[in-house]
Amino acid sequence: MRYTGRKTFLGHTHLHQKETVRPFLSRTVSKGETMIEFPGEAPFPALQIGMATDSLKGTGVTVVVFPAGARGAADVSRGAPATRETAALAPENLVSGPDAIVLSGGSAFGLQAADGVAQALRHARRGFAVGSVRVPVVAAAAIFDLDYRLPEPPTAEDGQNACQQALAGALPPPLNGSVGAGTGATVGKLLGSHSRMKSGQAAWSLVTADGLEIAVLVVVNAAGSIKSTSGTVIAGPRLDDGKIVDTTQWLTDHSPKLGPGTATTLGIVATNGYLSKAKLARVARMAHDGLARAIDPVHTPWDGDTIFAVSYGSHPADTGRAGALAAYAVSQAIRHAADTALHGAP
Repeated sequence: MRYTGRKTFLGHTHLHQKETVRPFLSRTVSKGETMIEFPGEAPFPALQIGMATDSLKGTGVTVVVFPAGARGAADVSRGAPATRETAALAPENLVSGPDAIVLSGGSAFGLQAADGVAQALRHARRGFAVGSVRVPVVAAAAIFDLDYRLPEPPTAEDGQNACQQALAGALPPPLNGSVGAGTGATVGKLLGSHSRMKSGQAAWSLVTADGLEIAVLVVVNAAGSIKSTSGTVIAGPRLDDGKIVDTTQWLTDHSPKLGPGTATTLGIVATNGYLSKAKLARVARMAHDGLARAIDPVHTPWDGDTIFAVSYGSHPADTGRAGALAAYAVSQAIRHAADTALHGAP
C-alpha cells in the first residue's frame, strides 16, 4: 500500500493512502512522533475484512477474519445485546479466541450471518481442532436496523459471501459510512424514529513509535447523540426545524420515546500486542470508555453495546496502555462514523 501524504491531528500523524494493494508495507514512525494514525483504515495485513451491503433492505454484514491462534475476549454492557459465542471468549473457557468476528444488522435474526461465515471457514479448513474435524469459532453481535428500510435481516449467504471476500485477501470496499453492518445504523433515537440521524460504520487505527498496532472498527447505532472532542453535537435527534439537540439536555424535561433493544454500538479492537484472554477482557472493558467520550448518553437500557478485543501478534504489550489507546481509537472511530455517513435517515 502506497501512502501519498501526511497530516497532523491531535499532535499525531495521519497517513493518506492511495488504495492500490492490500498489504501494509510502511509503518515507520518518524523521529519525534509518538504515533501514526490511520483515520478510516484498518491497514494491517493480519486483518482480513469482507462486507456485504444491501442498500435496498438497509442492512448488511461486516466480517473480520483473524490469523490462526488469535486470542480474544468480549465485553457486553448488558443493556439489550444480540450476540453469539461471547461466552466462548471468556478467559476461563477452552478456545483461545475467534477465527472470525461478525458485525451484522438485523438484530437477533441477523446473527444467522455467522452461520454462513462458519461454513466459509469450514471449507477453508479453519477452526478449533476436534479430532479430524475443524469447528470454526465465530463470534458475532448485531444491531437493530429492522425499522430503517425493509424489515429483512442479513442472511447466512450474506455472511458467507463477506467471509469469502475476506479470505480472498482483496482490498475491501471503503470501511466507512453506510456500508456493511453500518448500512442501517442511525443515532439520536430518543425523540422517536422520525428524529434520528444517519450514522454508520468506521475504522480508526494507529501505530506507536515502538510498533504497537491498534485497529478499531465500530458500528454506531446509538440511542444518544454523537459528540466531538469539544462536546459539540455532531449527530443526534433532529427537530422539525432541522435543529440538532443534545439528547441528555433534552431528557431533563422530556421522557424518552424509544423501545428497548432498538439501539447499540458495536466495536472490534485488534492489536499485535501479545495479550492473554484475561488481559484482552480488560482491554475490551477499557475500550468502552471510548463510547462514553463520544456518545451521550451511552450504555442505556436501550443499547446493547458490545466490544470485542483480539490479539493477533507477539509484540510486547502492557494491558493498560493497550486499553487506553483502544479507548482513544474507539472514540475517534465513532465520530468518524457519524462524519462519513449519509446525512438524514429517510
